[in-house]
Amino acid sequence: MGKEPIKSHEEMEVYQMAFDVAMQIFELSKNFPVEERYSLTDQIRRSSRSVCANLAEAWRKRRYEAAFVAKLNDCEAEAAETQTWLKFGVKCNYLDVEKARDIYATYNRILAILVTIINNPSPWILKR
Repeated sequence: MGKEPIKSHEEMEVYQMAFDVAMQIFELSKNFPVEERYSLTDQIRRSSRSVCANLAEAWRKRRYEAAFVAKLNDCEAEAAETQTWLKFGVKCNYLDVEKARDIYATYNRILAILVTIINNPSPWILKR
């Protein structure tokens, strides 16, 4: 008895993790100073949300391995960018160090899953 096949990007564990952590970032960034609205606040929200958006696009591009992997590479880049913004948030004293570490660790798990899929995309590719 095997697992049911995934029917939507929203069923992917990596998508769910990315969505949940993006929402955590959104809530935490509400406390950033007003002067950061168009810089750090906007950047960290944008990059964290972009992981999810690119996963949705990758899911729909599964007919073409190169396009699928390219979108996953975009996810990977956005996740790493978000980690950088987290570091800025800590250094600027906008984020609690422990909370930021937890979020950073979640992105490490997201990145590990993405790299695993990128390195072996064939189980995800739609058969013609």
